[in-house]
Amino acid sequence: MRTTKYNRKFSAFASGVVDRLTQCPTLRPVAERVRLDGRVCLVTGANRGLGRAVAVDLAKRGAEVLMACRSGHPDAGEDVRRLAGSNAVDMLHVDLADLDSVHALCDRLERERRRVDVLVLNAGVMPAKARRSAQGYELMFAVHFLANRVLIDRLLAGGTIRPADRDSGIPRIVFIVSETHRAADSIDFGNFAAFTDYGLKDGLKYYASSKLHLCTYAQELSRRLNPEAEVRIAVNSLCPGAVDSDLMREAPWFLKPLLHVAKRLLFAAPDKAVAPVAHACCAEDMGRRSGVYLHLMREKEMSAPAMDAAAGARLWRESEALLARHPRPGEESPRGLATGESE
Repeated sequence: MRTTKYNRKFSAFASGVVDRLTQCPTLRPVAERVRLDGRVCLVTGANRGLGRAVAVDLAKRGAEVLMACRSGHPDAGEDVRRLAGSNAVDMLHVDLADLDSVHALCDRLERERRRVDVLVLNAGVMPAKARRSAQGYELMFAVHFLANRVLIDRLLAGGTIRPADRDSGIPRIVFIVSETHRAADSIDFGNFAAFTDYGLKDGLKYYASSKLHLCTYAQELSRRLNPEAEVRIAVNSLCPGAVDSDLMREAPWFLKPLLHVAKRLLFAAPDKAVAPVAHACCAEDMGRRSGVYLHLMREKEMSAPAMDAAAGARLWRESEALLARHPRPGEESPRGLATGESE
């Protein structure tokens, strides 16, 4: 059994590399002439790698781009403005490992009466060993899932993202997920949000688990925002495949030379990997559909656990109860410990 699970984890991780080399696309890249003038796009983790490439692409298309990042201020924003030839680029500070910081970002957007038409949830982490977020959760669970749940809840509740009406286009929420979600069997609700210490050999296991949480949430969000046939907010997801980024920057020193060679030979450059993201953000049909999953430039279904409506409903309830412990600063609510230990 352990060998089977190891093989599944390795297979899911390697599929992004293999598919980039062998997969025949069924979708055409969105033409550069497709414009986003008048649209406001918020991209998390936009200061480097794929996120920066997405910010450049959207800004080139005429969108106003909000780069929500923990670091890189102001240099990353200046680079995107220069590369895109656009001054309609702003940097906003947020640390997705701290829910208070996520609330502060949403407070600012509400205070400034900003509107977001396209939300790209790109930020990701892969620590070398288990670490806690500011609220005490496992870091990848917090950044990949919990912070995005808070961000979307607040943007919808505050009217920063508004369902389509006659005077506005259909907003889009784009999740950048990973094929590695297939390596996780199912969400362990019996130990939901519990912190588990792990080392280098188990990092991929918890990465896959965090991405399964995110995929399951994306599908449930799509169902809840669009309960009938009409799409009011398009919620779609994609895996860009293996991208030459610094996601694995915490890898041990002895692995870094090998990773460097592998990335140069097998991983896509961020400006090439941006194609499925641009499709989700810009293609006309993706604004009329919801619940779509792209792997590179092909549509496919997520894993059965991610598509399970019962699991999605339970994830929604469990995370809603969890987040009741962490209200926006200034609001009172009973707060428990992230580990589930009694105070």
